[in-house]
Amino acid sequence: MDHYSDRRKIDPSRGATLGDGTPNDNDRVEIGPTQLAFREWQAQGLALPNLDRMRAYRLQRLVDAINARALGGLLLFDPLNIRYATDTTNMQLWNSHNPFRACLVCADGHMVVWEYKQAPFLVDFNPLVKELRHGASFFYAVSGDKGVEDARSFAGQITEVMRAHAGTNRRLAIDKIQILGLKALERAGFEIHEGEEVTERARSVKGPDEILAMRAAHRACEASIAEMEHFARTEIPKGGISEDDVWAELHKSNIRRGGEWIETRLLASGPRTNPWFQECGPRIIQPNEIVAFDTDLIGCYGFCIDISRTWWIGDQRPGNAMISAMHHAVDHIAQNMAMLKPGVTIEDLVHAGHQLDAQYWAQKYSCKMHGVGLCDEWPYVPYPDGWVPGAFDVALEPGMVLCVEALVSPEGGDFSIKLEDQVLITETGHENLTRYPLDPALMG
Repeated sequence: MDHYSDRRKIDPSRGATLGDGTPNDNDRVEIGPTQLAFREWQAQGLALPNLDRMRAYRLQRLVDAINARALGGLLLFDPLNIRYATDTTNMQLWNSHNPFRACLVCADGHMVVWEYKQAPFLVDFNPLVKELRHGASFFYAVSGDKGVEDARSFAGQITEVMRAHAGTNRRLAIDKIQILGLKALERAGFEIHEGEEVTERARSVKGPDEILAMRAAHRACEASIAEMEHFARTEIPKGGISEDDVWAELHKSNIRRGGEWIETRLLASGPRTNPWFQECGPRIIQPNEIVAFDTDLIGCYGFCIDISRTWWIGDQRPGNAMISAMHHAVDHIAQNMAMLKPGVTIEDLVHAGHQLDAQYWAQKYSCKMHGVGLCDEWPYVPYPDGWVPGAFDVALEPGMVLCVEALVSPEGGDFSIKLEDQVLITETGHENLTRYPLDPALMG
């Protein structure tokens, strides 16, 4: 009863495609959610995205942005911008500090990817990529003292593609490029513009399938958090459990569902929570202490799920100061979230909303809110003392997603409360995508 045709499928219970429209091929190149994630989503009745539509929406967002700025093309080196444009990946973290990939989106929609020479198969499953090349590497480790020549060769390829698909338009936006490449393109006669502004604004408004993908990624992240919490509450009271032990559970659970990586190490326990931003380490967590974390998790479909919770682990009652701080954090998020709707400006969000008590002001979080998509994104909502007029003159639109932050950290204290929810801007207001419960002990 063991058939070869079944072994060739990721999910033998399905036909040629999975629930998101991708091939149900057990040997496929394309990464994605696992059977575990699909089973959990089906049990929750989630509608899944159509990835072909999502990819087409993203490319059109970029093409529209290019033409709105009268650019001839947009050249991408940032791995997450390449992911947005192509929905392809290749050693994302390694590529972030060894830039060997590039993507050029032309004003006519023609899209070229420069890929690692031996790995064209990582790109050619996406029919929106019209041309596949190599030769975008001119970082010192691989080019040595011949980086100028490698950059000149790459600039020659850009000239060739732009001439064919942008005509005489030499206006080229670039997100992140090494200095040798920038100089080579300028010598080739290109007028260079800031590409990060183009990509951040394009990425900020999510399409219908992106929202479905983010919902699915969110549920997978919360299932992973639940497994981490179960481990923490079961094992910490037995003794000998470190912060790293707990944090490893989130990594494991994320990968098991087809997630990708975690951007930071923001889990701390007990007095190491104050000041916040100490990184997860070997400290042995004691019973009757708090554990606080910020997921910063790149999950299914490459979406960032950025939520925070603080737990009391133990059978004793937390102190009144902690309970009071927890309620202050909950109020901070709730009142600031209540402001979110289409048309409200970033400046409005900065200067209105919940006010932190004086004892928490010095160690407040770096922002009230920030955008989120494939990572933490534009726009950014600082506190009033961080507001810079003109930096964020923009109003919220439906399809934007913001993370609402609360760090309640008494100056000189021995604890911090960290909470964060991820919120979708809808046509009529907002929807909190985060459902993970608050700790009942800290709520008193």
